Amino acid sequence: MLAPCDTRKKHFRPASFAAVLLFLAACASPPADGGFNDPYEAQNRAVHGDNVALDQFFFGGGGKKGVVPIIPKPIATGVTNFASNLGLPSTVLNSILQVRPKPAAQNTLRFVINSTIGIGGLLDPASRMGIDKVDTDFGETLYVWGAPEGYFIMLPVFGPTTQRDLAGSLVDLVIDPVNVVFSPPENYYAVAASGAARVADRQRFADLVESILYESADGYAQLRLIYIQNRRFQLGVEEDVADPFEDSYGE
Repeated sequence: MLAPCDTRKKHFRPASFAAVLLFLAACASPPADGGFNDPYEAQNRAVHGDNVALDQFFFGGGGKKGVVPIIPKPIATGVTNFASNLGLPSTVLNSILQVRPKPAAQNTLRFVINSTIGIGGLLDPASRMGIDKVDTDFGETLYVWGAPEGYFIMLPVFGPTTQRDLAGSLVDLVIDPVNVVFSPPENYYAVAASGAARVADRQRFADLVESILYESADGYAQLRLIYIQNRRFQLGVEEDVADPFEDSYGE
C-alpha cells in the first residue's frame, strides 16, 4: 500500500515513489502472444459507457459533427502548442531517466526556442526549424526499466490506459519540473492548459473520435485495440505494426 504523499510540497522523494509504482506495475502478468489483459472488461465497459455519455453531453457527439464548443482552429492549435510546450521539461527528465541524452537535448532546445520567440509556446517555430518534439513519459520510463504492461484499464473521463501507464501518469504529476519549480496558483496554469488542450484536440480530431465511439460495431473493443496498438508502436514493442494514427492524424 502506498504511503500518503503530499504533492503540495516541493521536496519529495521521486525515486522512492517511482520504485513503489514500479513494483505495483510489475505485479501484473504480461500479456500472452501479443494480446492484452482485460480481466475487468465488464467494469471497463461500464466506465466506457459513462465516458461516451459525457462526450455526448459536452461535445454533441454521435451525429453532430463539428463538436460543441466551437473553437477557432488557430486558437485550438495555440492552446495545444502551449500545453505541449509546458510538458517538455517532463519529457526531458524522463529522457534522462531512460539514459537517452539526445532526445533530452533536443527537447531542451525546443523548449527554449518556443518559450522565447514562440511567445511562451503559443507558436511553434522550433518545428519549422526541424526541431521536433520527441515525446515520452514515465510510462515509457517504466517500460525501459522492464515493467510489464499490466491490465487494460478504462478510466472515468481520461479514457483508456494500462497499469503501467497509469502508474507512469501518477509519477509524471509528481516529478513534473513545472510543478516543482512553481507553487500554486502558478502551477495550476499547466493543469488548465492540459484540460483546454484535450478539449481542443477533441474538436480537431472529431471525425476520428466519433468514428471510434459512435460508428464502430463495438466502440469499446475498437478503442481498446487502437490504444494498445498505438502505445506499443510508440514504445517499439511491435516494430512490424504500422502506426494506427499515421493517416488519421496527418495534417
